[in-house]
Amino acid sequence: MKTPDYPLLYGITDPHELRKLPQSSLGELARELREYLLHSVAKSGGHFAAGLGTIELTVALHYVFNTPDDRLVWDVGHQCYPHKILTGRRDAITSIRQKDGLAPFPKCDESEYDTFGVGHSSTSISAALGMALAAARAHEERKVVAIIGDGAMTAGMAFEALNHVGDVYADLLIILNDNEMSISPNVGALNNYLTRMLSGKVYSSMREGGKKLLKQMPPVWELAKRTEEHVKGMVAPGTLFEEMGVNYFGPVDGHDINALLKTLANLRNHKGPRLLHIITRKGKGYEPAEDDPVTYHAVSKFNPETGMSKSTEQSSPTYSQVFGDWICDMAAEDPRLMAITPAMREGSGLVRYSQEYPDRYFDVGIAEQHAVTLAAGMAREGARPVVAIYSTFLQRAYDQLIHDVALQNLPVLFAIDRAGIVGPDGPTHAGSFDLSFMRCIPNMLIMAPTDENECRQMLYTGHLHDGPAAVRYPRGCGPGTTINKSMQAMPLGKADIVRHGSDVALLVFGSPLQAALAAADTLDASVVNMRFIKPLHY
Repeated sequence: MKTPDYPLLYGITDPHELRKLPQSSLGELARELREYLLHSVAKSGGHFAAGLGTIELTVALHYVFNTPDDRLVWDVGHQCYPHKILTGRRDAITSIRQKDGLAPFPKCDESEYDTFGVGHSSTSISAALGMALAAARAHEERKVVAIIGDGAMTAGMAFEALNHVGDVYADLLIILNDNEMSISPNVGALNNYLTRMLSGKVYSSMREGGKKLLKQMPPVWELAKRTEEHVKGMVAPGTLFEEMGVNYFGPVDGHDINALLKTLANLRNHKGPRLLHIITRKGKGYEPAEDDPVTYHAVSKFNPETGMSKSTEQSSPTYSQVFGDWICDMAAEDPRLMAITPAMREGSGLVRYSQEYPDRYFDVGIAEQHAVTLAAGMAREGARPVVAIYSTFLQRAYDQLIHDVALQNLPVLFAIDRAGIVGPDGPTHAGSFDLSFMRCIPNMLIMAPTDENECRQMLYTGHLHDGPAAVRYPRGCGPGTTINKSMQAMPLGKADIVRHGSDVALLVFGSPLQAALAAADTLDASVVNMRFIKPLHY
């Protein structure tokens, strides 16, 4: 890439310079930014499709709001690559998700424009509300904006925050970035016009003034309120938010930068809680990503001219695939088996299962707490639920793991993917804590396989166990051990001495076995595959 290819983008080192541009040039800037993001991620790999969908929104937000004094809080953060490029990190973007490079998500010590560190979903409204209340307490006039994706709105935490937002009547703008296009017929010139009109000063003054007047006449006020709710229910999906005390605006086309600029400028001058619903398309502007946003959610290096190669081969199955095969085989044998995932069907290896056993498959959305207690309810009625979850996300359901499953000693199996270090995604996604936080929970059976076959047999052992059980395994492939298709329960708590040595013993939990064996040859050490983290073999 050469500088002349991006004349506007290369003239911007921070949003202060962006705000000096004429509004008429912002469409071209968005085009350059989308092209730059495409070629940058193609070089480095990283989160991709979500960022393509937020190009115009990112430009508009930094143009309308006085960042970093005004606070932007991005939810999850995989959609923030354009934000990083516009906030002084353009030339470093190809280092993202690499050692000593940029973090894959907003990180406070990386930039003053990253106002809140994120990695898990559905935290933006709570954090932004805290910022807004703190600013009000300090009599500061700064604006606070939370940008949350529609997937993140499936989590209970988002609705807990919304409930509080309306109760305290905070000065907060929430942007719901809806990239599923579920209400696309509402997007267009007429709807954009109506949204701009409804966000304008005249309508706002009329609405607030009308409320004050009608509240003095309770019967008329109640009739007007019900009529407004009825009309809104017919023409817009905002009734729920209005009921929670949050003024709803939208939906508006999130790729129409002029409509975004006008609407955001209007809403910036409003007070109180308000929600702007925008419609975007994941992967916007790059056809392969638009056609397959799941595959292009996070990518390795690829050729932007041809897209990602479909012919990549691996020598052995990943642990996720081992789990996916096991759960299908187990479901064929045991009709009590029910599979639950908090929005991680593809990552956890449940695609085939969801197709073969749709009546026993439950994707609960980004709602880890609900997923665990749902499994507990199933187990109480005689089912054998399996919760497929990433280690880092299981942390979000710790209370339910203790209170609803372990204390009742219910037979729920936790298939814990991405255990241990998950390098490129950084500390928010590392499965670093499950060993510690599960060992102290009563009644838990915890296993760690050293290879693919052990993983299969441990999953079977956990499924048969009459109590809570967990199998934790790393991301990626194992050592290539042959998998025994038959299943046999392992004796609980029994370790396996793999190598006999002289003075030193290496106790191995899980995947480091091969490294331990290599070290043992030098040390003449014994090597013990512990297998069970709880109970330990004494």
